[in-house]
Amino acid sequence: MSLSFYSSVHPKNRGGLSSSEAPIDVYFNQLIFYWSERLLSPTLRGSRLHELVVFGIKQARAASFGGSLLALIILTSSFEFTTIARYDFLFIGAIFIQMMLLILKVETWKETQVILLFHVVATIMELFKTHPSIGSWQYPEICFFKIGNVPLFTGFMYSAVGSFIARSWKIMKLRYTNYPPLWVTVLLAVAIYLNFFTHHFIYDFRYVLFGLIGLFYFRTQVYFVIYLKERQMPMLLAFVLIAFFLWLAENAGTYGRIWQYPNQAEVWQWVSLGKMGAWFLLMIVSFVLVSLHQKSTLYNDQQISKRIMQKSKI
Repeated sequence: MSLSFYSSVHPKNRGGLSSSEAPIDVYFNQLIFYWSERLLSPTLRGSRLHELVVFGIKQARAASFGGSLLALIILTSSFEFTTIARYDFLFIGAIFIQMMLLILKVETWKETQVILLFHVVATIMELFKTHPSIGSWQYPEICFFKIGNVPLFTGFMYSAVGSFIARSWKIMKLRYTNYPPLWVTVLLAVAIYLNFFTHHFIYDFRYVLFGLIGLFYFRTQVYFVIYLKERQMPMLLAFVLIAFFLWLAENAGTYGRIWQYPNQAEVWQWVSLGKMGAWFLLMIVSFVLVSLHQKSTLYNDQQISKRIMQKSKI
């Protein structure tokens, strides 16, 4: 299963959560095009280095919500809050960021509804995980806006994952081939979510779930546009890369004292690499939720085959 590149120009991507680009995205695309065509030397234009830079810019745009929230988390770790609790400040800040994304039309209402669904799903899990009888992690600071032991801003941290996936889908013009049946992915996501609860009482099925993910997504390829040309990558590799960066973001969050694992109560230390597996599973849940509104891009190979068959009958 190797990373490969497909060099055809990407066809127009229709359907999904939003087929039109936000004005700010159009502006950024024009800037990238101007820099690439007018300022960049012909020898570098279209090179792997050029595409790597453009890829980084596009991924940073896709992570606008999560990046802004993470910046707030890190910046507020250096201040002492007296008139308002830090967690409450982050909650208000997260709402402000979300409102700005909607005002600037970076996200649509339909996308936001999907992301908020993941927000609710994740908050329920947070309530369970932070219960004193479970104690998977804790939020050490006091706040007003909370449910049980869970500050309300925490749901936005999970929403950031959904926002990144939804934004990447548009910005990178994602499409897929050999994608597993939708009902299979939904059942898999439900099983993953339930295992986050049940493994405290019965056998932990995470390795079984890893095996099933590998089985169902082994042949799946994701196609994406960096600059003019379409590239492709094994879906499993994309999942692993996203999970790795989520693990890095979690380390930044715990370093900023937003939440703590039991072994971080006295002194900060790196989050166990094993937690990357948990983010891998949780990211699958988020991906499946977003994919329910992106069906037109999931089975692109089947649509192409149907068109070929129809033309052959004419």
